[in-house]
Amino acid sequence: MKKILVAEDELHTRNIFKDCLEAEGFEVVSAENGQIAVQQVHAQLPDLVLCDIIMPKLDGYGVLEALRQNPETASTPFIFLTAKSTKVEVRQGMELGADDYLTKPSTAEELLRAIEARLERQEKLKQWCVHEFQQAQPSPHRESSSSSSIFPSIPQFSAVFEFIEANYTQSISLNDVAQAVEYSPAYLTNLIRRQTGRSLYQWIIERRMTAACSLLLETRQTVEQIAIAVGYQDAGHFSRQFRQSFGMSPKSWKHAHQ
Repeated sequence: MKKILVAEDELHTRNIFKDCLEAEGFEVVSAENGQIAVQQVHAQLPDLVLCDIIMPKLDGYGVLEALRQNPETASTPFIFLTAKSTKVEVRQGMELGADDYLTKPSTAEELLRAIEARLERQEKLKQWCVHEFQQAQPSPHRESSSSSSIFPSIPQFSAVFEFIEANYTQSISLNDVAQAVEYSPAYLTNLIRRQTGRSLYQWIIERRMTAACSLLLETRQTVEQIAIAVGYQDAGHFSRQFRQSFGMSPKSWKHAHQ
């Protein structure tokens, strides 16, 4: 069952979304303000976030920025809910990493169609990551492929992907990458997403997950050791990110692929 977080300060509207989604078989977590939304996302790790822009304590932009700056939630699909969407609002949201906008009031069909499209895309990303890992594995008839082959061959971003490849085992941030390639963080995030369909954090996560898969199958290292080896200081954080990427724990994935 897919889990969706609905962040909306108006109780009536929040309940309408909640009832609609639960009727379609989704598990729904709700939040009445931005601060609670951020807390709930980190605690519940939903598959998708629906978030109003104008909310007390922390607005939707603040929620999105907080999630995109945390590697654990950076790739979570995010849809804005807004009473009106100007070009300025859309641009600001997209630069922060929003996936879509829904204008209120919207029909149940529009809501479900937008959610289905985002979840389907997320699932394709997971399948792609598994495929790239499998393609990178050495066979008896060929030499081992370079792990950097998970990155697309785009000359404009070669320095970006080279930096990730050289430093993914460390605790790197968007600011670190942007500084290394001399771009502003917001511009680099928007550029990478437009050209590749993935955020910068998603590429860092996918590189780490690919390395983790190799270590799970090819070594006897513990989950804790692998977490540190691929850039996570906390094994719980690593395990949650792995589960979000592959739908199962590192140990279960290892058993399934041996």
